[in-house]
Amino acid sequence: MSVDVTQTIRIAMWSGPRNMSTTMMRSFGARPEAVCVDEPFYAAWLAAAGEVHPMQEEILASQSSDPAVVASELLAPLPPGKTLQYQKQMTHHMLKSFPLDWVSGLRHAFLVRHPGRVIASYTKKMGDVSLDAIGVPQQEWLYREITERTGKVPPVVDSDRLLADPPEVLPRLCDALGIDWDPAMLGWAPGAKPEDGAWAPHWYDAVWKSSGFGAPPGPLPEHTGKAADIEKEALESYERLLQNHV
Repeated sequence: MSVDVTQTIRIAMWSGPRNMSTTMMRSFGARPEAVCVDEPFYAAWLAAAGEVHPMQEEILASQSSDPAVVASELLAPLPPGKTLQYQKQMTHHMLKSFPLDWVSGLRHAFLVRHPGRVIASYTKKMGDVSLDAIGVPQQEWLYREITERTGKVPPVVDSDRLLADPPEVLPRLCDALGIDWDPAMLGWAPGAKPEDGAWAPHWYDAVWKSSGFGAPPGPLPEHTGKAADIEKEALESYERLLQNHV
């Protein structure tokens, strides 16, 4: 029996790296009706931007590097028994040359995190950091683009507020996305998941050990030099996006 795509709900969650994006994917993946897609434009971005990342060969072999093909795959029928698709999208992967016409029929949300925390986490995994690498300018640009293309203002989730009270924030996010709240989103079995991307062994060590949302965040890290300059610039976009938090 073919899937009635009119009954399919597709949610794209737009995040920068180190924004708790994989934890949020775990949360939605705990819903029995959901199927998750992990960073579908990663290979396309690597190829088009000329970037080199850990596990480069594995990533390029695991996905199409043609953004038009990726967009088409994101709209394909879901597996039997699944009615909700959750797309973990990275804002820095979406180059302005990539197609965006596919976003119109989706429901969108944005996951943000204080740039100071993002920078501290990012530099533990990558030697160098830049404003574009943490995806904040691209996140604000995509917010405007998607609002214009869909005619709807997407909800924004702040990682700090989420960690402080998941049972309060997640139901509000579900309501903003027009889906029922499911308490299953508060916990999951630890370990790797079938949807995890080829890059997971480098990035997902902490998430693989998790079974739920972590403790509330501690004090903000203090940065100096280049990192402090990047944080200051990124804060302007972050604070504008926060105006629409759930």
